[in-house]
Amino acid sequence: MKKILFIDACIRGENSRTKTLAESFLADYGQEVDRLNLMEEGLHYFSGEFFWQRERLLEEKNLNHPRFRYAHQFAKADKIVIAAPFWDLSFPAILKVYLENISVDSITFAVNEKGIFGLCKAEKMLFITTRGGSYENDEMEMGVRTLKAMAKFFGIKKFIAYGVDGMDEGKVPVEELLNKAKRELKELAKNF
Repeated sequence: MKKILFIDACIRGENSRTKTLAESFLADYGQEVDRLNLMEEGLHYFSGEFFWQRERLLEEKNLNHPRFRYAHQFAKADKIVIAAPFWDLSFPAILKVYLENISVDSITFAVNEKGIFGLCKAEKMLFITTRGGSYENDEMEMGVRTLKAMAKFFGIKKFIAYGVDGMDEGKVPVEELLNKAKRELKELAKNF
């Protein structure tokens, strides 16, 4: 059975519209899910001794150190679902910190004389997001572009972005937008 790694970057927790949609998708998908709630992980960004420890471990090729557990988990996942709201033209900073922590040479990517290539097992990565305004296909929307590039970097062949715009514009009731999105995600889950 293929396992999904669900990366939850919904900083509003159970009040998050994005999380509501992600949970609906996962329920419809109906497979085993390995959950990672980034708000509960105590992730650190690279600075000071935390950065230098990483550099020493990589130099020593000590890739089994516990601090690389996120990279190993990500690299071994069959499929990946990331849920994060649109935040300051991208996604919450905790997701960027996570991406820094999983970008580890010889675990999620490698380099040889031909260049950089991904090492991740996942065949698909789905990014679910909601936006208060209308930013889909807008050059100011950086979250989708960043994650699409990261999927390619990690060697994940198929990247899918599913976003719901206009959540705070008042043109369409929020419940109507969410219900439509749940129906569409249910269809997406059939072939994910």
